[in-house]
Amino acid sequence: MTNKPEKPEKLAFPTAPIVRLMKQNLDKDKLIKKEVKDGMNKWLTKMCVAVTKKMNEKPYTTVDISTFKEAVQVYNDLEQMEKEKKRVVVHLEKIKEDCDALIRDLDRRFKV
Repeated sequence: MTNKPEKPEKLAFPTAPIVRLMKQNLDKDKLIKKEVKDGMNKWLTKMCVAVTKKMNEKPYTTVDISTFKEAVQVYNDLEQMEKEKKRVVVHLEKIKEDCDALIRDLDRRFKV
């Protein structure tokens, strides 16, 4: 039995542009491990496949920009939902602070 070295996995995208983009959005002192670079490449591949399959559901022979926008809309909606969630949480925290202040006022005024 001979142990053959494993062939490196073929990735769909060149790694360098992905790493450049990641570094533009990370702190300067952060290092990116190889498994993260490969993981990002695989994730981008998965996203590309998912969007393409969604576009392929249309019966047309040409894929146009409106088909693309429709296919990626669910991912854009996720970003919007996250922003909305943060907005709601901030609002709820303010309501909680107001309720706590009212409770303190009631406790002070109606001390038994």
